[in-house]
Parts: sequence; C-alpha cells; structure tokens
Amino acid sequence: MDQENKDSQKTNRSTDKEVAKSALSVNPGVADAPAISPYIQEQRKSLSRKETTPESLAEGILTGNRTALSKAITLVESNLEEHNDKAQAILELVMPKVGNSIRIGITGVPGVGKSTFIESFGSYILEQNRKLAVLAIDPSSQRTRGSILGDKTRMEVLSKSEHAFIRPSPSSGSLGGVARKTRESMYLCEAAGFDTIIIETVGVGQSETQVHSMVDFFLLLMLAGAGDELQGIKRGIMEMADLIAINKADGPNEAYVTRARAEYESALHLFPAPESKWTPRATTCSGLGGKGIDEIWKLILDYISTTKTNGYYAKNREDQTKTWFEESLREAVLDQFFATEGKKEAIQLSESKLMSGKSTLLREIKTLLGK
Repeated sequence: MDQENKDSQKTNRSTDKEVAKSALSVNPGVADAPAISPYIQEQRKSLSRKETTPESLAEGILTGNRTALSKAITLVESNLEEHNDKAQAILELVMPKVGNSIRIGITGVPGVGKSTFIESFGSYILEQNRKLAVLAIDPSSQRTRGSILGDKTRMEVLSKSEHAFIRPSPSSGSLGGVARKTRESMYLCEAAGFDTIIIETVGVGQSETQVHSMVDFFLLLMLAGAGDELQGIKRGIMEMADLIAINKADGPNEAYVTRARAEYESALHLFPAPESKWTPRATTCSGLGGKGIDEIWKLILDYISTTKTNGYYAKNREDQTKTWFEESLREAVLDQFFATEGKKEAIQLSESKLMSGKSTLLREIKTLLGK
C-alpha cells in the first residue's frame, strides 16, 4: 500500500512538472495581418524597381498602379519648380486617356455628413462594377497651414477596396472649397482608369462654388431641423446644384427631412432655368442607413444622359477647360509679378504711402503696374 502511495505521488509530481512546463512554454503565434494591402505592396515593389521618371510614373498610372498615381499627385501638389516641371511632363503623357469618367462634386455645410454619405454612396457605386476615386479636400489652418487629412479613416470600407482610391489633400488657403491642383489630380485619376470621380469639398458654405467649374454633376447635401432651411445655405450655391439631398433621413429626424424636401423643392422653382435644360430637384437620403442612395445614382445617370443628348455635356467641359486656363494664367501672371526684381521694395513703399495717407489705393496699384 505504501508503495502504491509512493508511485501515485511520483506520478502526480511528474504531471505537475508537465503542467508547469506547458504553462511556461511559448506556443506558436498567429501572424499579424499586413498593415498595407498585399496588392498595394506588390505595386510598390514593381514601381520601386524603376527610376521614378515622368515616363515611368505615367506608365504606372496608365496601368492602374496606385503608388505611381499617388506619387504623381504629390508632384502635382508640390510648390517646388522641379516637381511642377515633372508633374506637367506626366500630365502631357497621360492626357490622351483623360475625360472618360463621371465627375461628381459633393458639398454641404460642416456636420452634414459628407464623409458618411460618400462611404455609403461610393460602396453602392462599386456594386455597379465601377471604379471610384475620391478627392477629399481638407481645410488648412490659417495659423499653422496644417491639415488633419483624416478622410481615409472615415471611409473605412472604401479605403480597403481594390476598386476605390481615396486621396485627401489640404486646401492650403485656396478658396472655393477645393485645392489648387484638384483638377490635375482628377485628370490623373481618370488616366488611371477610375470611371467615377467624387470631389468632396471643404464644406464652408457659399465659397464652395469653384468645384462647380470642374465637375459634370453638382450635389448639395443639406440638413433638416437646423433652423430656417432656406437660410441654411444661400442662393449662390443653390442655383448651381443639380440635386439637393437632405441627409440623415432616419429615426425621429425623418419627419423634418420630408418637410425640408418640400421647402427646397419649392425654392428651386424660383431660380432661372439652368443652361443644361435639367430640372434641379430635391430628394432625401441617409448616409448611415443607405436610404435613397440608389435614387441619387439613378438621377445622376439621368442627368448625364440628358445633357449628352442636348449637347450641354460637351459644351460644359469645353467651358470648364477655358475657365481652368484663364485661372491658371492669372495665377502665373501674379506669381511672376511678385517674383520680378524690385517689386518687393516697390510694394513696401506703396504700403507705406497708403498707411500714412499720402496716396490712394488705385494710384499705387497703377504705379506698381507701370501705368
């Protein structure tokens, strides 16, 4: 009996040792998921093998390489002259492949839910077997010139999709709700094969009208129950809207949204008929729940079909190119003026005369212009 107890105790000690050993042992772990999508990693590898010349970047863009596209947009947005020369060379190489997309501008007051709406709307577009690029303009600080650029984190589903490309860009002090080089970025995305382009503006109200001069369809997102609906945003931008969508039509807010839609629908009839011959209208939607998203896409396709048939679509794009040229020319002339030798001192002298009351504004401007 004593022997049995000894054997039992020995067995228990062996078992305890095994348990202790297993408790201290390190089991094989599970590999972490890659921080970067595998197909993007592969594109980076293929591009890194080549020198990033304008030719190699243009080739990468035309084959749908996102890394090449991102690098080209960075060059376009740069203020360095050498980068600008490289960017223009890339644009010249890819311009023959530009123009085959539906361009949609989306604006609205801050807090209207633009990013949430675009996440839902963009996902629906991808379901239609289309490729989507989102150019999101983020406001820049007037003090530090910095921007948060957090749109990718608010569009998680689109960020993970192989058929979507999201590029946040700082406004960098540009007015009109878009960045200085948004149009060039849009062209690069089109050349990369994205057939639907969404430009999400800063969202500061009436100054958002510049985006209208670079898109085919202008969507204005609105809120209900936030005070006087028709004062929520002023006439200037409402006249440009091809569609007003009252967002957040869900839960207890739905009754307010329905009433707001009727008010905006009535207000739209007070404006002159647009040149496009399209009748602007108001609708309701929910970016969070997906309600009304399919109707908005259908209206956009109806608009494109209507304007292509009556000739406005092509004419509008020609007018937009002329506007782009004139704006770029003014910008170049202004830059050249300030870069001219001696102008800095002359401007300081004119400012001194103005502040001391020795001259008038118009006289000093004519003096600086040599008139």
